[in-house]
This record gives sequence, C-alpha cells and structure tokens, in this order.
Amino acid sequence: MTVQSMEARIDALEEKIAYQDQVIDDLNTAVTDQWKEIETMRRLVANLLDEVKEMELAARATPGREPPPPHY
Repeated sequence: MTVQSMEARIDALEEKIAYQDQVIDDLNTAVTDQWKEIETMRRLVANLLDEVKEMELAARATPGREPPPPHY
C-alpha cells in the first residue's frame, strides 16, 4: 500500500467521522427537544387530571337534583 493511498483512506475516514459527529449532534438536539416537549405535555396532563378530579368532587358535593327553573 502506498503512502498516497493510505493518506486517501485516512482522509476518507476523517470525513466519515466528521459526518457521523454532526449526525450525532443533530440527533442529540432532536432528542433533547422531544424530551422538553414530553415534559411539558406531562405537566399539562397532570394539570388536566387535577382539574377533572376537582370537577368530580364538586359534582359529588352538589345536591342530587336542581330545582326546576322559575318558568315551570
């Protein structure tokens, strides 16, 4: 194997590594952004569950039947 062919192979490998490093960085950014969005959605779902529980408790606390409207 000649020195020139070795240098060419090394250059090709360096290019591949640089490309792979960029892809890894891009994937890391995408995953990080997705986790932030997932955490936001988890908080929203937890808040909604709390609101539903409060509404259920309020519904149970009210008397069974409402009086009829005044026009009856």
